[in-house]
Amino acid sequence: MGIDHHGRTHRLDWEDATLREWDCTVVWSDPADPEQGIVLDRSAFYPGGGGQPPDHGVLIWQGVQTRIVGTRKGDDLYLLPAPGDPVPPPGTTVAGAIDDTRRSALMRTHSGLHVLCGAVFRDFNALVTGGNMEPGEARMDFNLPEVPPGFKQSLEDAVNAEIAADRKIVVRLISPAEAAAIPDLVRTQFVAPPTMPEVRVVDIVGLDVQADGGTHVASTGQIGRVVVTKVESKGRQNRRVRIKLVS
Repeated sequence: MGIDHHGRTHRLDWEDATLREWDCTVVWSDPADPEQGIVLDRSAFYPGGGGQPPDHGVLIWQGVQTRIVGTRKGDDLYLLPAPGDPVPPPGTTVAGAIDDTRRSALMRTHSGLHVLCGAVFRDFNALVTGGNMEPGEARMDFNLPEVPPGFKQSLEDAVNAEIAADRKIVVRLISPAEAAAIPDLVRTQFVAPPTMPEVRVVDIVGLDVQADGGTHVASTGQIGRVVVTKVESKGRQNRRVRIKLVS
């Protein structure tokens, strides 16, 4: 099965990150046990991963609304309904809709982290050691034992310069052989290169190329201005950089 599927679910989020509404069919659920989740044949819900949280949204069916508040991953992607909401039985045709405010903020934040990573790697040759994001704010940890005076402001300026350059952000699938030929495709320390039949790559043209499964905006100009709110020491080797979107 190709990278466009997870179990029985066709991954619409990988095909079009701007998609917010679609029709689909429930292929598995247990209305008597809602916590087991709901499996769709087609889904634009990003299930979470790589530090990006899962999408929220709704399923609308037969005049009823089921709120989706998370995803459980297994052989399938199991969408988790809000407590107390009804669960559509298998075979039900439903309309899915993503919470646009949350998803769009996460896309901008995720792309902002890639700009941050690209700037730090370019200027300091430092690898990522961890990270996390919520809509509009995030942190990223780097193997960066020493930083120069004025690091916080100069890094903020460098990130916003790349945003102002409005670089294209291109998502493409490549073969493992092509992936092996790209230096530093994986920027996270101690993470092995991907071994899937196809490797999904996010390319901020002219700045940053990484293997990545998340959702992104189409160009850096769509991120908006970033503020570096704090730089913290996390042990002898690590620096934690916190950012926030302010526009």
